[in-house]
Amino acid sequence: QVQLEESGGGLVQPGGSLRLSCAASGFTLDKTSIGWYRQAPGKEREGVSCIGNNDEYTYYIDSVEGRFTITRDAAKNTVYLQMNNLRPEDTAVYYCAKVFCRWSTMIRSTGDTWGQGTQVTVSS
Repeated sequence: QVQLEESGGGLVQPGGSLRLSCAASGFTLDKTSIGWYRQAPGKEREGVSCIGNNDEYTYYIDSVEGRFTITRDAAKNTVYLQMNNLRPEDTAVYYCAKVFCRWSTMIRSTGDTWGQGTQVTVSS
């Protein structure tokens, strides 16, 4: 019952850019808050960025502020994460999920399942 599919990851050198896509099926992303998470090997999964249910609010953790941009294309039922000036510490598997996104808070329903994610590797 995959409803969100991540894509766009790859291998990039430090300072490079990637654009991740989160495509929805079975429901409409428009009017839905969506967040991006990432998990590096041996580390906890962390929230990275989210966009509110009416594009009224976006949130970024400090380490990606000014480098990443989250956007929504309602016509394509897709949320994007533009990742610029990538650093080796950005290396992780990136996931998207439906979230509550407001007041510097990302809350994902514990009843939801994770997709396969997309691998981002930043290395010289």
